[in-house]
Amino acid sequence: MNDGKVRRLKRIFNDESGKTIIVPMDHGATMGPIAGLEDVARAVGVVKQGGANATVVHKGIVTSTPIGTDAGIGLILHLSASTCLGPDPSGKTLVCDVEEAVTLGADAVSVHVNIGARDEAGMLAALGKTSKACRRWGMPLLAMMYPRGEGVTESPGSIRIAARVGAELGADLIKCPYTGDPDSFHEVISGCSVPVVIAGGAPASDVDALVRIEGAMQAGARGLSMGRSVFQHRSPSRFVAAAGAIVHGGLSVKEAMVLLQGQVTGPRSFATLPN
Repeated sequence: MNDGKVRRLKRIFNDESGKTIIVPMDHGATMGPIAGLEDVARAVGVVKQGGANATVVHKGIVTSTPIGTDAGIGLILHLSASTCLGPDPSGKTLVCDVEEAVTLGADAVSVHVNIGARDEAGMLAALGKTSKACRRWGMPLLAMMYPRGEGVTESPGSIRIAARVGAELGADLIKCPYTGDPDSFHEVISGCSVPVVIAGGAPASDVDALVRIEGAMQAGARGLSMGRSVFQHRSPSRFVAAAGAIVHGGLSVKEAMVLLQGQVTGPRSFATLPN
C-alpha cells in the first residue's frame, strides 16, 4: 500500500483501536431527502459529536455545505449512484471519479456493487476502473458489496462471495451485510484479504443493532458502516457513542445500552452527549 493511501486511511480509522465507525449519508441520491438527512451538514455534525470516524457523501454535498472543510471527521466520497425511480435501482453507475475526489479533499472513495444484479458486469467494470485510479492517486477504496438481484439472497455464502469479489478487484476496505452470527461472519472475513465492516440496513431496535455490532466485532470485523440505523435514531450521537464503546472500547451490549440510555458510568466523553 502506498504512502498516500496509508496517510488517508489514518483519517478514517481510530489510531488506538485500529477500527472505524463510518456513517454513510449518500442516501439522498437514491431516495431523496429522507428523514434524518433533510440537513446533511447538521446530521454529520451530530454523528461527529458522538465520535464517528468518517462519513460517506456525494460530491454535491461537499461543494454545497461546510462538510468539505471540516477536518474533524473523515470524508469518503461516494462515486456511484442510482435512484429509486429508475428502471433498475440496483444498477449503480459512476457519477464521479477519483481525480475529482482528490480535488475535493476526500480521504477515501467508495463504489457500490450489487453482485447478482442485472448490470453486475457494468458495476464490476466500474469497480476495477476505480481501483486502478485509486492506486495511481494514493486514494483508499471502500467497496460496498451486496448480493442483490433476482433470485439472490443475503445468505452467508452469497455475502462471502460478494466480499471476496471486492477484495479481488482491489478494494482496501469492504462493506457488506452481516450474516447474522459471529461464526458465519468470521467465514466472510477469513475469506477476504482486506478489512471488513458491516452494513446497517433498515433501522432495528437498539438491542438488535448493538448485538449485530458486537457479533461482527467478535468475528473480526474492523468496524461498521451504518446509515439509517444511526442518522434516523432518536439520538444519533448517543447511538454512535454506544457503538463506539463496543467497536473501540470492547464493551458488551449491556454496557453499551447503559451509555445509550443515558445512565453514564463510563468515560466523560459520553457524559456530555445531548439527550
